[in-house]
Amino acid sequence: MSDTISNEPGSSNVVEQALYEVRRKIYPRAVSGVFAKWRVILVLATQILYYGLPWISWNDRQAVLFDLVSRKFYIFGLVLWPQDIIYLTIILILSALALFLFTAVAGRLFCGYACPQTVYTEIFMWIERKVEGDRFARIRLDGEEWPWSFKKWRIKLTKHSLWILLALWTGFTFVGYFTPIQVLAKEVLEMTLGPWQAFWLLFYAFATWGNAGFMREQVCKYMCPYARFQSVMVDKDTFVVTYDKTRGEPRGSRSKSADHKQMGLGDCVDCSICVQVCPTGIDIRDGLQYMCIGCGACIDACNQVMDKVGYERGLVRYTSERAMLEKMDNKKARHYIFRPRVLIYISIMTVLMTAFVASLILRNPLRVDVMRDRGALAREIEGTKIENIYRLQIMNASENVMQVKVVAKGLPDIQVLDSQGQLVNQLSVSPASNLLLPVKVRVGIEDVQKGTHPIHFEIRAEEVGAHASGAMRERIEKSSFIVPR
Repeated sequence: MSDTISNEPGSSNVVEQALYEVRRKIYPRAVSGVFAKWRVILVLATQILYYGLPWISWNDRQAVLFDLVSRKFYIFGLVLWPQDIIYLTIILILSALALFLFTAVAGRLFCGYACPQTVYTEIFMWIERKVEGDRFARIRLDGEEWPWSFKKWRIKLTKHSLWILLALWTGFTFVGYFTPIQVLAKEVLEMTLGPWQAFWLLFYAFATWGNAGFMREQVCKYMCPYARFQSVMVDKDTFVVTYDKTRGEPRGSRSKSADHKQMGLGDCVDCSICVQVCPTGIDIRDGLQYMCIGCGACIDACNQVMDKVGYERGLVRYTSERAMLEKMDNKKARHYIFRPRVLIYISIMTVLMTAFVASLILRNPLRVDVMRDRGALAREIEGTKIENIYRLQIMNASENVMQVKVVAKGLPDIQVLDSQGQLVNQLSVSPASNLLLPVKVRVGIEDVQKGTHPIHFEIRAEEVGAHASGAMRERIEKSSFIVPR
């Protein structure tokens, strides 16, 4: 950012300031330590889950499959229909509450360890380090001016080839959650992908390559809304990455054998390694900033430096504002974690999770909708019967065949017949499917009076098959029977 001051006679001093900052490429330095190990563990865990789930089989099908064409979501033994949107709503609410809870307790933990942007940036940077070298090697390589040497061409092409392969595999896996992945793999090998499958595979691959390979911290700084509203969820008892100014200032370089206290210096040796390892390029010594993703890389780096110079660890550490001001240790500061807002989050999440799990356990896989045929409300049959026509939509949300029996009640000698005029006895509904059944309901003309009469359909179903529980399922759906005047 540059300033230009006008000194022309008769003119006031005007400062022209750039409205944006030209991006300076960040070259994060590799670091080891406790938090670096946790990042590796979370990267491996999330990616094993993401890449592995589509390949798991369950009852001769893909365990996790969101079949948008058939409008069915398969999650292991659970089959969800569009009518089950309430479950998605609860999951989204729980995710939001979990985000609020984690932020209130320990800042941007999700950003630093589990956010897809952070995870894939870590993977892409690991590839970059393996191919190009660590920080200073990458700086030297990028500093080579045009025309590039053969070595630079070779290194850059190798890196981007690996990036693109990983991005394509990521896009392929993403589409595999919506199209059976084994079928998708066959179509890819045979080059017979459909247009939408090809589009989303390439689009997701391009987004992964661009975000993790080039944009990196720019996504966290300028695109992610979470960075903007995290400040309202952080209070004085939230554990965040913090630089101990009281202990560290005034900073300055010194020899290892020198007595820095006699020199009037704090523990910070001003090595700037905490800045070099930061994936967003900030200086944690300037205080908490919205660009900080809470990854703890600066903590690991600073602890290594403190070990080398023989100072106590923890100059940069996870702690709260209250602990810093009142000079508490972390053990005492943790007593303030379970404050009212945190307890409220936990209570709400507990209630919702309990209700969610109970609803799934008690969920009835038999669904029935009764719809009257508005084209023929009622008609007289042979002068002895009154007939109403209905459409029954019977949905089997289980993975077993259902033997279904339909009975109507509410009027004397009421009969339920199929479209051929035969009594409806036992029906068979295939697993994870629905059956649209037109039925005729007949009543003796002398048994009912003119007008509208309430009736109800009793639908009983029994699951049969290798994985059947043997439980009897039942649904009662109310309707009405019309006798014309």
